[in-house]
Amino acid sequence: MSSFDRFEDIEAWKESKALAADVYKLTNQGVFKRDFGLRDQVRRSAVSVMANIAEGFGRKTNKDFANFLYTSRASAMEVISHLYIAMELDYLNNDQFEPLRRGYEAVIGKTTRLISYLESSSGAQRNPKRRTKNKEPRTK
Repeated sequence: MSSFDRFEDIEAWKESKALAADVYKLTNQGVFKRDFGLRDQVRRSAVSVMANIAEGFGRKTNKDFANFLYTSRASAMEVISHLYIAMELDYLNNDQFEPLRRGYEAVIGKTTRLISYLESSSGAQRNPKRRTKNKEPRTK
């Protein structure tokens, strides 16, 4: 598992950011842009995928990070579910749906692998250098 110093270095975050932009573009077209409820919900879910990866990265322990990755994964599944109903309503076609579904499935796979890695050392502190940065040692 590669290491990263910033959430922006995490492949699942990069991919989910690009997918969220695609979701916004798609939901801003045709009849989809007028279905405010579904449009807004799928957008919120898409942003949630990337936001939970970033927020989890900012947590202190691997266990906390993994918990946010579980939420990110669930949000990715939610996006796919919303896109299925959008396709049923003819807001998008299969050619628009499939790349998004495959993209979110890839993000789900990457977050699952990262969760497994983090849970193998679940109690470990994350980035201990960051936690003590700029602190003076205690003296008695």
